[in-house]
Amino acid sequence: MLKVNGINAFYGKIQVLKSISLEVEEGSIVTILGANGAGKTTTMKTISGLLKPQAGSIQFQGQDVTGLRPDQLLRKGVALVPEGRQILSGMTVLENLEMGAYHRKDNEIAQDIKNVMERFPILEERQKQLGGTLSGGQQQMLAIARAILSKPKLLLLDEPSMGLAPLIVADIFKIITEINEAGTTVLLVEQNARQALKISDYGYVLETGKMVAEGSSQKLLNDPRIMEAYLGRKSS
Repeated sequence: MLKVNGINAFYGKIQVLKSISLEVEEGSIVTILGANGAGKTTTMKTISGLLKPQAGSIQFQGQDVTGLRPDQLLRKGVALVPEGRQILSGMTVLENLEMGAYHRKDNEIAQDIKNVMERFPILEERQKQLGGTLSGGQQQMLAIARAILSKPKLLLLDEPSMGLAPLIVADIFKIITEINEAGTTVLLVEQNARQALKISDYGYVLETGKMVAEGSSQKLLNDPRIMEAYLGRKSS
């Protein structure tokens, strides 16, 4: 579904991504692991059109989408849930959800909003509440729900568990699995390596702007170097 080939990306004169390549198969969950500053968020920004690469190419469903704007990519089926959630804090929960479907012209929006609220009961309960008054976990659920309402084929999730309590983290990963099982392909950037690899099919490891390892999630979970660096334990 997604093929990133040899991407270089810069902030000013500083090169952040160095010939990054990755693939995401349709129907899968793929995880990108890495420490702070490794380039994970920059990778997501480049794929979603927020940052234009200076070299390399991005293909989505066999079509070259390199350099397209975020709104153009959204219409093709690529939705980003950004780091920090970035909900519209001065708008209600319902208005945030409606913004997720702003580009759609079909007649199913009202039903889809109803379906999303059934999946996230707390959002239905608080639909008239301002987004900025929700807890961190509720804001994350709202950000994911808003993205779902764009009907994405590929959902990009940037650090969805950041700053959340362990019980809420478990809920978020359960929701990600359910979204995938319902037919949406997922590319996940996450520091919670253990949880991310448990739900994903394949993983990549990013260090200082370069891909240094990749493989099935099970392979990465059993890799002594990955275990020590990202799972906090040494192999026996």
